[in-house]
Amino acid sequence: MINQPNILWICTDQQRYDTINALGNSHINTPCIDSLVRSGVSFGQAYSQSPVCTPSRAAFLTGRYPRTTKCRQNGQAMPPNEKLISRLFADAGYTCGLAGKLHLATCANGIVETRIDDGYEVFHWSHHPQPDWPENAYTQWLKSKGTSWEELYSGQSTDYIKHGVPEDFNQTTWCAEKAIEFIESEKGKPWFFSYNCFAPHHPFDPPAEFLSRYNPDDMPLPKTRPEELKNKTIYQQLDGQFAHNDPSSYDIGKMTDNDKQEITAAYYAMIELIDKQVGRMVGALEETGQLENTIVIFMSDHGEMLGDHGFYLKGPHFYDEAVRVPLIFSWKDRMQADLRADGLVELIDIAPTLLDAAGLDIPEYIQGRSLLPILLGQKTANYHRDYVFSEYYNAWTHKHAYGSMLRTRDEKVVVYHGTDQGELYDLKSDPNEYENLWNNPSHTKNKLRLMKACFDASVFTMDPSPPRLGPF
Repeated sequence: MINQPNILWICTDQQRYDTINALGNSHINTPCIDSLVRSGVSFGQAYSQSPVCTPSRAAFLTGRYPRTTKCRQNGQAMPPNEKLISRLFADAGYTCGLAGKLHLATCANGIVETRIDDGYEVFHWSHHPQPDWPENAYTQWLKSKGTSWEELYSGQSTDYIKHGVPEDFNQTTWCAEKAIEFIESEKGKPWFFSYNCFAPHHPFDPPAEFLSRYNPDDMPLPKTRPEELKNKTIYQQLDGQFAHNDPSSYDIGKMTDNDKQEITAAYYAMIELIDKQVGRMVGALEETGQLENTIVIFMSDHGEMLGDHGFYLKGPHFYDEAVRVPLIFSWKDRMQADLRADGLVELIDIAPTLLDAAGLDIPEYIQGRSLLPILLGQKTANYHRDYVFSEYYNAWTHKHAYGSMLRTRDEKVVVYHGTDQGELYDLKSDPNEYENLWNNPSHTKNKLRLMKACFDASVFTMDPSPPRLGPF
C-alpha cells in the first residue's frame, strides 16, 4: 500500500445480520450504513466465534479462537500474554484510541474492567450507559454537561420497551463525539480507533424521537413454528419459557403480537441512531481529507434472537440470529465497491485482514485468514472457508451449557458437551432452522460425519496451530 491506512473500526453490541436496509431489510432505515455497503464489500455470511460478548471480542481482537485465548466466558479476564491487534498497530507506530466498551474482563458489581497492555493510548471507557462506576467516561461527560443518566433516562414506555436518553446525550452519540475528536486531532498521523457503543444491546431503550419513526404494526413478527421447541434441546425449551432468565422483563408466554412488534421497533430505532453516528464519523473523515486513506469497518460482536424460535436476547444458542452478524469493509477507491461477498467468514479474519492491508506482518499465532484478496478483487467473493466454528462455555443458570457449532454452507451441527443433546439442520431444505434432525435415525450418518468435523475443528483451534483442515 502507498500509505499506511487509518482504521475506523465500528463495532456495535448484539446486532444481528439482517438489520441493514441495503442488505434486504425494508423495515429499517439505515442510509449511512447503506452508503458503506455501496462503497465497500459486505460479507453476508460472517459468523462470530461465540454468541456472547467477551469470548467473541477476545477472538476478533486477537484473531484467535476463544479456546485458544482462554477468554471463554463473560467476566473471564483476557490473559496478559495475549496481544490485541490494537497493540500490534501501536507497536507499528499507530496512535490507537477507543470509545465505549472493551469487555475483555469482568465489569460487574462495581468492578472496573482490568486492562492488559492493549495499545490504546486514548481510552474513553464506558462499558454501558448506566452510571455503575465513577470511572465511566460517559458518566463524566454527562456531568460536564450539567446533567446525568438518571435525570435523562425516561424509563418505562410499555411492558417491554423504554424511552432512553435523548439523542444528543445518548451513549451512542457520545462514542461518536469521541471518535470525531480523535479523527480531527490525529490528522496526518496513522491511527486506529475502536468505536464500541453499547447499543443495540438490551434493554430496548431508544430515544423517544427515534422510536416514533417506527410503527409497531408495520414490524415483522418473530420467526417461529408451532410446537417447534418440542424437538429442540433443554436449553431452547427453558429459554422459550422466558428470555435470559428474566421473566419479569421478557416473559414470552405473556407477550402479545403487538408486544413483540414493539420490541422489534425499539431495536430498529436503536440501530437507526447508530446509523446516524456512522454518518457523522464518515463525514468527519471527508471533512478532514482522510476518507481516501481510512479503512472503515462496520460489524457487531454477536446477534440477538429478537423473538425468533421463541426467545429473546442471547444464550447457549447457535441459530444464525445469534452468531451471524453484519460485516462491511470500505476503503474509498482502494477496495471493491458495492460487492456482496457470500463466502463463509469468521470474525477472527478481521485482524489479519487489517494487518495485511496496512502492510504489517501477520504473526504466526493468528488463526484468522486475511480477507484482503477478496476486498481487492483478487479472489472470488463466493468462497473463503469450508466452514465456520463457534463456541459457548458459560455455566448457565439451569444447566451447565458447553456447546460447539460447526456450520457449512448447507449444514449445521451443534454439540452440547457432557450431554447427549444437540442440533442438526439441513439448511438447504430448512434455512430457518426449525427442524432439529439430531434424533432422526435417517440422518445418523450425516450427524456422525458432522460431529467428527466439529470435533476436528475444535482441536484445530488450539496452540500451537496445526495445519489447516481440508474439506470433509
